[in-house]
Amino acid sequence: MPKPGGKARKTYVYKFMASPVGELKLVASDKGLAAILWEDDNPKRVRLNLVDEDPRNPILMETERQLTEYFAGKRKAFTVKLDFNGTDFQKSVWRALLKIPFGQTRTYGEIAKSLDNPKAVRAVGAANGKNPISIIAPCHRVIGSTGKLTGFAGGLEVKARLLKLERGDVDQLFKLTG
Repeated sequence: MPKPGGKARKTYVYKFMASPVGELKLVASDKGLAAILWEDDNPKRVRLNLVDEDPRNPILMETERQLTEYFAGKRKAFTVKLDFNGTDFQKSVWRALLKIPFGQTRTYGEIAKSLDNPKAVRAVGAANGKNPISIIAPCHRVIGSTGKLTGFAGGLEVKARLLKLERGDVDQLFKLTG
C-alpha cells in the first residue's frame, strides 16, 4: 500500500535453482527478471523487497529453463524480459553489458568509452559490481585493463568457469563443481 502522496514500493517473488555454480536465487517483478543472486551474495549488494517464494512464476520458470540450457552449452543468448532496478547510470552500464558478445570480454575502460564517458572507469566498476542480473547481464565478461579477472559477486573461480563455458569448455564447468 503506497503512502499518501507516495509511490508504491515494487515487490518481487523468487525461486531457487540448482546450478553447476551453486544455488542461484532467481527474482522477478511483474515486469520481468530483476535479479540472479548467488548463494553467498552480500545482502546489501542488491536490495529488493522480496515477498514470496513462487517456484511456478512464469518469468522465473523461463529463466531457469534458459539458464539450464546455457550451463549445458546450448544457449548463447537470453530472451527473458529484464527489469533492472538501479540508477540511470547503473542501468546504462548494465545495458552495455548486454552488448558484450558471447565468449568475449571487455575492460571497464572499454565500457566507459562505449558510454561516451572514458573517465568513468571506477563508476563503471562500481555499477558492474551492483549488477543484479548476473550471467544474463554478463558482468563476468568484464575484466581488468591488464586482462586479469577482477571482482565478481559469484567469486573469481565462478567467473573463470563461466568464461571457460562460453569458450566451449562445458565439461570443465561440470568437472570443477565436483
